[in-house]
Amino acid sequence: MPVPLQRELHARTLLRDDVYLSLRDAIVRGELLPGEQLRDAELSAWLGVSRTPIREAILRLARAGLVVSTPGRLTAVAPEDPQRVFWAQQIVSELHALATRIAVGSMQEADYAEMLSANARLGLAIANSDAGEAIRADDAFHAVPVRVAGNPLIAEQLEGVAPMLHRAEYLHFGATPGRLSPDRHERIVAAMRAGDAEMAADLARRNWESLGE
Repeated sequence: MPVPLQRELHARTLLRDDVYLSLRDAIVRGELLPGEQLRDAELSAWLGVSRTPIREAILRLARAGLVVSTPGRLTAVAPEDPQRVFWAQQIVSELHALATRIAVGSMQEADYAEMLSANARLGLAIANSDAGEAIRADDAFHAVPVRVAGNPLIAEQLEGVAPMLHRAEYLHFGATPGRLSPDRHERIVAAMRAGDAEMAADLARRNWESLGE
């Protein structure tokens, strides 16, 4: 299995979560493609860590639906499963709707400015066909109401399912831009500014439900 050739600069100081994030991002970005075998020794050499955090990360990735692993047999990047992507989409759309509804009453001007700045980055990334920056900017936009909502369980649940959607967006970026729309985001911000929590939540939900349009 080919792994990224450039050794991670922070390899010697990676913690358990950092190992997970490095592997997750490599899968989400398509550097490790569906079906590719994951070997502990290769991943350990790439990240510069022992096999223990590698195996812990693999277990987390399996729970997130990004890895298929059978004890004593091969471990590989999970194939794309449209049904699981759809299920993840249902959960993510409702969680973001919930966060948006809760956040409306606590949003400050600095929060709106952060969302609009991220949305401007998103528009530029789409114009430049830059999938990575587009998804990072989209994440930054939606992270604001999740943070302002103040419920840490929302973020925890999103971490478990959102990576599967991000991988679908990377794999099909350009062919199915779907919800990555600055116009949709502007309408969400407008509803939040107006104090219409239900409208803002509904717009956030529909934004995520539009994946693959």
